Amino acid sequence: MTPKKQYYENTAKTIIANLEKRQMKGWYCQDSAAAVKKVLELVPEQSSVTWGGTMTMEECGLMDALKKGSYTLIDRLAAKTPEEKKALFAKAVCADYFFMSANAITLNGELINVDGAGNRVACLCSGPDNVIVLAGMNKVVTTLEEGHNRARNTAAPINTLRLNKKTPCSVTGKCADCQSPDCICSQIVVTRRSHIPGRIKVILIGEELGY
Repeated sequence: MTPKKQYYENTAKTIIANLEKRQMKGWYCQDSAAAVKKVLELVPEQSSVTWGGTMTMEECGLMDALKKGSYTLIDRLAAKTPEEKKALFAKAVCADYFFMSANAITLNGELINVDGAGNRVACLCSGPDNVIVLAGMNKVVTTLEEGHNRARNTAAPINTLRLNKKTPCSVTGKCADCQSPDCICSQIVVTRRSHIPGRIKVILIGEELGY
C-alpha cells in the first residue's frame, strides 16, 4: 500500500468513528469498484432510488450499475415540464434510497453542502428512508471553516462552469458572495448528526472524485 493510500485509510477510520458518534454509518473503500460493490450490497433489488446532482456517482460507475440493475429509478432530469419536475421530486422525497456526494466532510464527521435549488439538501435533511453519501477523499477537510471554503471556492466555481452558469466565481474562480440570478449557493447545510440513527450512510472512497 502506498503512503497516500495508507493516509487515506487512516483518515477514513477517524472520520468513520466520528460519524458513528453522530448516528451516521460509514465505510471506507479503496477504489471506485469497491465502492460500487458496497452500495449494491446495501441496496436491495427492487428498491426505488434517486439522486441529487453528483459527478462522483457518475465517475465511480455507480450510475451505470444502478441503470443495469433491478431498481426503480427516479430521475429528475427526465422531467420535461415544471409539472413533471414537481411530480418527480415528490417521488424522490419518498424514495427508498437517495444518493449524493458532499462538498466537504470534516475529520469530526460533519457534512457540508451548498446547494442552489435546494432539492439535494432537502432530501439529505428529510424524506427518503436512506441517504447514501459517496465522497472521494479529496473532499476531506479538517474544520467546518475549511469545509465552507472548499464548497464556495473549489466546488462551486467548477460546478458553475459545468452547468454553464454566469456567476462571478465562474470567471474568477473565487466566491464573491454574489446575488446573481445563476447563483448555485442559495442553501448552506451542515449535517452534524442524523436524527434517525443510521439513515445517513457515508462511503469514503480512496480516490479523487467529483468537485
